[in-house]
Amino acid sequence: MAAINDVTKLKIIDGVAVLILDSPPVNALSQQVRAGLLEGIKQAVADPTANAIVISCRGKTFIAGADITEFGKPPQAPSLPEVQAAIENSPKPVVAAIHGTALGGGLEVALTCHYRVAIAAAKCGLPEVKLGLLPGAGGTQRLPRLVGVERALKMVTSGEHVSAQECHKLGLIDEVVDEFDLEGNAIAFAKTVVAAGRPLRKVRDVNEKVETARGNTELFANFRRVNARKFRGFKAPEFNIQCIEAAIYLPFDEGLQLERKLFLELMSGSQSAAQRHVFFAEREVWKIPDVGGHTPIIAINKVGIIGAGTMGGGIAMNFLNVGMPVTIVETKQDALDRGLSTVRRNYENTAKRGKVTMADVEKRMSMLTPTLSLDDLAHCDLVIEAVFENMEVKKEIFAKLDRICKPGAILATNTSALNIDEIATAVKRPDAVIGLHFFSPANVMRLLEVVRAKETSKAVIATSMQLAKRIGKVAALVGVCPGFVGNRMLAARSRAAQSLLLEGVMPWDIDRVLYDFGLPMGPFAMSDLAGLDIGWSKETSKSSTIREILCEMDRRGQKTNAGYYDYDETRTARPSPVVEKIVKDFVAKHQASASEPRAISPEEILERCLYPMINEGAKILEEGKAIRASDIDIVWINGYGWPVYRGGPMWYGDHMGLDNVLAKLRQYEGPNFQPAALLERLASEGKKFKDLPAAQ
Repeated sequence: MAAINDVTKLKIIDGVAVLILDSPPVNALSQQVRAGLLEGIKQAVADPTANAIVISCRGKTFIAGADITEFGKPPQAPSLPEVQAAIENSPKPVVAAIHGTALGGGLEVALTCHYRVAIAAAKCGLPEVKLGLLPGAGGTQRLPRLVGVERALKMVTSGEHVSAQECHKLGLIDEVVDEFDLEGNAIAFAKTVVAAGRPLRKVRDVNEKVETARGNTELFANFRRVNARKFRGFKAPEFNIQCIEAAIYLPFDEGLQLERKLFLELMSGSQSAAQRHVFFAEREVWKIPDVGGHTPIIAINKVGIIGAGTMGGGIAMNFLNVGMPVTIVETKQDALDRGLSTVRRNYENTAKRGKVTMADVEKRMSMLTPTLSLDDLAHCDLVIEAVFENMEVKKEIFAKLDRICKPGAILATNTSALNIDEIATAVKRPDAVIGLHFFSPANVMRLLEVVRAKETSKAVIATSMQLAKRIGKVAALVGVCPGFVGNRMLAARSRAAQSLLLEGVMPWDIDRVLYDFGLPMGPFAMSDLAGLDIGWSKETSKSSTIREILCEMDRRGQKTNAGYYDYDETRTARPSPVVEKIVKDFVAKHQASASEPRAISPEEILERCLYPMINEGAKILEEGKAIRASDIDIVWINGYGWPVYRGGPMWYGDHMGLDNVLAKLRQYEGPNFQPAALLERLASEGKKFKDLPAAQ
């Protein structure tokens, strides 16, 4: 075996040259890997004892994509297309031996091989769209030639990983082989190709499936229409679609040129920069500076949940889904029965969609134990309180848990805003108390705010973070403050939206600006969905706010078919003439001058809603209530629907320029725009939030 460089070797076995890549952890296409591949192919072609070539990878995977650390840096030779050309134009058949994953550039390399074999557990995909990109090395031009246009569209716009068996059916993989000797089977396959005199099959010349698609004039229009909601605001899916269209209607080399042009446009744009930021932020969020990898982990095998309402039931499903028994407690039998019925109905709806079987439903429900007694939580390793937001009620529950729960059990609260340090005063083991703030619906939303109280032990923190990963959540560790991170920033936006309303801007105009920015809905549509009467009391209401007036008129949101909006029988929202008059009358009654309210531009609406959020995020960092600015971004992307292509509020602030954000805050004035000291310092130093070190 001859070493080509530090990560590639070449050996000849029975007339087949085996080019071995070994670049941990995932054989990414770094400069060294590309150089080794190119030189290996050249040597194998020149070797008279080799009749065929097999590309094989060590470790857990085939080439799993580009080396993301090279993004944004000056390109280093050889380029990936240069490597691919050497493979594709080899006078000897080249076979890719795939295990683990062949993703992105890795699959694009495999597509330039003449043949591909894989073990059954392998997966292939082009996930570049998740980074705001498209496959930039021929993937959009070669893939539809093998799998067909419709499947290629789905693969490049979703980034899905497709199993080897499915790839074999589609024509992407030529043979699924025994996983215990992938290399040996690939060599045998290569020898069969040589013995049978099979052609050097270049994917670029395979045109049958793309020619068939040319006659389907509605194919692309239908695909765009069906996916319009999913792709809203994103550039990369549309650019991927345009590249697949090019594969159908342009000669191969012209299609490559368009692919490269659109790739470079995306790579240099803000959306891909934002999505790459999120990619790395989701990896950083798990790192806690003062809680190392050697911190002991508490075994969690049984979970107790107090409250079988919407939140409690949804939280329970997370644990049932991973095979963890749950005991759920309510105070009354009818509430308990209602909660269990809701959980079962949710599972049965999932089964109807084919995501689980009815056997799965029954198995999960069998692990859910209902009870009316807190004493039944005595043997739980973790208990999560999910009752309504009342401090005295929560402290009473925690005092009881302190007496009931075994030593070492974690005592968690799902509070969304209350002071967990105060809750912890109700127990004699405050080190066991932590916040686990799930987001509604708890069985769907990815975010879990793990709230570290003043005395929470490191073992409880480490266990909570690990448990979040186990149940499929993205966890962000935050500190105790009103609303924690997410709701604290949401409150800043709500205050900004209300101030705009009091200047005569209609709620639907504010909502439309935020929706067009990419958020799933604006603050007033969100209020209607949640219910305007949350926290409202008929007895104490005095028509002192627009919300109070609406509630007094029984306009309490979607549940009454009227709130800030009017709703039809399908709950479709329409601007309300009634609300428009209420807003105008209220403004006229309370504004200082008699002049007409000034027109406020969409740009000002956006700045006045978003910049206070960024400012509040700066205060959170200033106070050490979040470890990193990027953790705040993860909270807002996974818990509140902030568009991933805008990177999160703190990334967006960096992108807009902190000096510009500061200038606008000073321009708009008022208590909602008082700049954070950290924001002022960073702006004066020409720095960004991303330059801040992680909080200890």
